[in-house]
Amino acid sequence: MTQVSSVPDSGPRAAISDAQQLTDVVTRLRRALRTSIRTDYPWESLPMAQVELLMALQDNEPAKIGQLAALQRLAPNTVSGLVQQLLEAGLASRETDPADRRVARVALTDAGRAQLAEWQRAHERRIENALDRLPPGNRDAILAALPGLNQLVDHLATPGTPEQ
Repeated sequence: MTQVSSVPDSGPRAAISDAQQLTDVVTRLRRALRTSIRTDYPWESLPMAQVELLMALQDNEPAKIGQLAALQRLAPNTVSGLVQQLLEAGLASRETDPADRRVARVALTDAGRAQLAEWQRAHERRIENALDRLPPGNRDAILAALPGLNQLVDHLATPGTPEQ
């Protein structure tokens, strides 16, 4: 288990340490969620890249391949391949853009919406069960950190953010 220092520190060393700790926790959390969803809900077989594409579609449908690629920060040919897999599984549909018949737009099907909703409910149940097993102070600290984490995600998602 990673130990987090309770002694406040300042300066670049502390910032690197904080960033490293957060990176480690987020990586472990993501891995634990991926593993547990497959263990606890064996019916869930969608690769994470497809789930993330379904989520992007849910918020931006119908969408062009290039738009999805930009949102996911993936190459258009990668997204095109993922879209093809979703089309074959019946989770997405492709339609011609009425403004430009040469352009295709992708949208979720009812089956895609249902699959994504079930995936989200399964994750919510899994996280809620884990939160319920935490001491109240830790649960409260995690919930109190959510606004800051949301803002951090917004900063990370903003194009042109300088990285050092």
